[in-house]
Amino acid sequence: MTSTRLRFTKMHGAGNDFIVLNGISQDLSGITKEQWARLAHRQFGIGADQILLVEKPTVAEAEFRYRIFNSDGGEVEQCGNGSRCFVRFVRDKGLTKNKTVKVQVAHTILSLTENDDGQVTVNMGAPILSNEAIPFNSSALQEKVEGGTNLYQLELSDHAVWINAISMGNPHAVQIVQDLDTAPVAKDGPQIEKHVAFPKKVNAGFMQIQNRHEIKLRVFERGSGETLACGTGACAAVVSGILRGHLDSPVTVHTRGGDLSIAWDSASSMQHPVMMTGPAQTVFEGEITLD
Repeated sequence: MTSTRLRFTKMHGAGNDFIVLNGISQDLSGITKEQWARLAHRQFGIGADQILLVEKPTVAEAEFRYRIFNSDGGEVEQCGNGSRCFVRFVRDKGLTKNKTVKVQVAHTILSLTENDDGQVTVNMGAPILSNEAIPFNSSALQEKVEGGTNLYQLELSDHAVWINAISMGNPHAVQIVQDLDTAPVAKDGPQIEKHVAFPKKVNAGFMQIQNRHEIKLRVFERGSGETLACGTGACAAVVSGILRGHLDSPVTVHTRGGDLSIAWDSASSMQHPVMMTGPAQTVFEGEITLD
């Protein structure tokens, strides 16, 4: 790709930060994985956990298509905090006047709503609990039942952990810890991310339950490392906690970057969508030359 001048917006949702690019008004089709990684680099680029692309949809039901690249340059299926920034971006840029926007992502159509108080609510769809669909290969793992779900034991370098495997459009391995501040996120996170049981790798969630409507959460994201917040991780953690019998909807999720509110009416149906509400803020805008 020849030298290209890109216009960008830097945003964050609860500290999970993004580069947002308008792929409708500028051609981004030739950017390589290495160039995406360079843009996200915190010393040599703009710096971000992920890069979000706004594109024209390829299906009639959606207003936009939404693509996500991790800081390592790899494309992924979903990003909850990014989806809130997405709807704020397209409304601020005048790309839509609708307060509720339907957006095409890799696996489904998301419904995103900007509320009157500035918070954004995202219909994240129903959690994916089938191991095959996550994808998660549990055939060689020890298994036990807790509440209404199955837990699986992952062998790490010097110990084992029990996780619940859930997808919110991207795969998550959620475990409960007693003290989130001392949890070995940096040590265990990379091992869980690349565990052989997850053929597409996995996001590793560490959840501390405070009461039936409140948790603390840290997530080691595949391709990005630990982030200040993870929207799909918050959804997966709450779903896991409800299935295991420890939580009741709605749940406030305290992340290091801010709070998210997650609601899942599983009593009505396991196919009921997970609703996530949280902040989305613009930090600055600029241009960068990409060689």
